[in-house]
Amino acid sequence: MSELFSIEGKIILISGATGVLGSSMAKYLAQNGARVLVLGRNKAKVDGLVSEIVGNNGKAFPLQADVTDENQLKEVSKSVDRAFGKLDVLINAAGGNLPGAVIGPDQEFTDAKIEELRKVMELNYMGTFIPTMVFLPLMLKDNKGSILNISSMTAQRPLTRVLGYGSAKAAIDNLTQWLAVEFCQKYGNGIRVNAIAPGFFLTKQNRSLLTEQDGNLTDRGAKIIAQTPMKEFGQPEDLHGVIHWLCSDASRFVTGTIVPVDGGFNAFSGV
Repeated sequence: MSELFSIEGKIILISGATGVLGSSMAKYLAQNGARVLVLGRNKAKVDGLVSEIVGNNGKAFPLQADVTDENQLKEVSKSVDRAFGKLDVLINAAGGNLPGAVIGPDQEFTDAKIEELRKVMELNYMGTFIPTMVFLPLMLKDNKGSILNISSMTAQRPLTRVLGYGSAKAAIDNLTQWLAVEFCQKYGNGIRVNAIAPGFFLTKQNRSLLTEQDGNLTDRGAKIIAQTPMKEFGQPEDLHGVIHWLCSDASRFVTGTIVPVDGGFNAFSGV
């Protein structure tokens, strides 16, 4: 592979690494020579993913912490510093949704559950903000690194129902661009911050919204497919190319960008 796109030997930490999209990223990056630090809350899941990667001749290392807990992350950062002395890439893939932050077709705005909305905002926004804050010093050692956040189509174009999740991901877009400017102005051009905005991928958090138990599309799922020029949902591996690019030196001059990976959803006006 061209040296420009090589991620061989890069130390890449992925939060939320045991989720559907996070685990796919971790396995792909390890297959391409990266040293992948697998961060998650559930030790058994983290250990299982690391074992799978190592069993396929990849390099992976387990880390356990809650991304909303600054003290836990600081301990993880110390471990990474002792073991590797730096960090090349941080992928903030932790996130999710809760039923109380969704407004169903038969519900009113006033039915939203405040505590669940707070949890969704905390997991998605603070779960990106805090790891970035804690792990940044490891990148500043070489004054070089790539931070990759996970946005969403619902940040680009507000979607019905997913009130809390959409608000949180919109905040991720703003944070991504703010950090990109701040880091260039404070530290020079070595630390880049970008995000990807996946379109509609079937995951645990949205499967029941998009498909029936028999696999047929719900009304919502059918509307999404009708609005997507490629006429399909995304697969986890559809994210690999853009993630690889943003982890590599091929994207050296790219910062503050939110890249849609959506099958054309955001470009289509409906006519």
